[in-house]
Amino acid sequence: MKKDIQISYEYFKNSSELSDIENTLFERAKAARENAYAPYSQFLVGCSVLLENGEIYSGNNQENAAYPSGLCAERTTLFWVAANFPDVKIKKIFVVGGPKEFHEKNPPIPPCGACRQSLIEYETKQNENIDLYFSSMNEEVVKVHAVKDLLPFYFDSTFL
Repeated sequence: MKKDIQISYEYFKNSSELSDIENTLFERAKAARENAYAPYSQFLVGCSVLLENGEIYSGNNQENAAYPSGLCAERTTLFWVAANFPDVKIKKIFVVGGPKEFHEKNPPIPPCGACRQSLIEYETKQNENIDLYFSSMNEEVVKVHAVKDLLPFYFDSTFL
């Protein structure tokens, strides 16, 4: 089986190229990043989520001395939103991450594999694509128009 995979994405050189709502999400994710609890990795990540009702919520990564017990910013935010607004669709997710000591050369930071799998679960559940943005503090932004674009061979309930 051979399958050509094409990923649809947009690249923004800096945040001035974003829309007002995208800039708001970027700023909220940056602010959330500053409150991340990452004393072990020193790698801070913030996430903001726009719901279809216009509400924006944010979260950040939370580490633990027992490393597997921590949680990424994307899942912290996503799980809180899903627990409190289970029937409200997610429209956009913005992730800003990178080392605590920021360097201009830090590239946009995409979600890890575990977060991609969690994100695809909610995209599949709501049967509607979620715009996903990721960036570092240098304001370069990558936007994909569906989580599926970052995880083309995803596992979902159809396999069960």
